[in-house]
Amino acid sequence: RTHRRGNQSPQRDGIGIVTKVLYVEHNDDNIYMLKTRLELLGGFEVLAAGDSESGCELAVTEHPDVILMDLEMPVVDRWEPVRRLRNDPHTRDIPIIGMSAHALESEREQAIATGCDEFDAKPIEFDSLVATIRRVLAHPKEALINAAMRPFAASRRTFFLSKPPAHSGRRERMA
Repeated sequence: RTHRRGNQSPQRDGIGIVTKVLYVEHNDDNIYMLKTRLELLGGFEVLAAGDSESGCELAVTEHPDVILMDLEMPVVDRWEPVRRLRNDPHTRDIPIIGMSAHALESEREQAIATGCDEFDAKPIEFDSLVATIRRVLAHPKEALINAAMRPFAASRRTFFLSKPPAHSGRRERMA
């Protein structure tokens, strides 16, 4: 999903097409920096919410293409906003990229298991985050499948998302 600025019509080269990003973050400096960089890059409109409650409300009313969610928000349980967005029929299909300064693999696994489509560690690496946003938007169903399968894949040593290796065609003798 993409949104048009004003009354501009979309064009084949992408001019006029804007990705609406909702950034839920309690640190005003982080909001300013990321909003400025994304909008200067072009192709992004960034809405910001300074708390989880406002973020969930904006997600319902503004229907962003993607949500960047700080998982370390004050007051509420860190996973509650993600659960709330996933349980709401108006927001359940919006991709969520969880972000946290806790860069441990267990944090990533918990974010994915709770409902985030992706996870990015803070401090934010801008180019990596932009690539993640584009990847999640380009392949939303694939991101959801991968997110759903990650806890399973992490608990098992081998897991195939594609076809298993083809059989050689030779029959083995069974003793």
